[in-house]
Amino acid sequence: MSLNLDHIMDEARQCPNDKADELVDRLMPARHGADDPTLSPAWQSTVARRVAEIRNGKVEGIAGDVVSARIRKIVGR
Repeated sequence: MSLNLDHIMDEARQCPNDKADELVDRLMPARHGADDPTLSPAWQSTVARRVAEIRNGKVEGIAGDVVSARIRKIVGR
């Protein structure tokens, strides 16, 4: 049996949010930078704290396309 990426994506989209988060964490362990050996311990701590704040609902993230639109507006593009 051969799995293609579209099938995997369809299956992943059906997962509960906590399981989807776990899947992403397992696929990309350094995605948040907290485990990035090139970052100083202070930055690793900051990244880990900020990720925890988003996950526990203390702060809300802003979608990348929204941020990009704001930047384009600021720089006049």
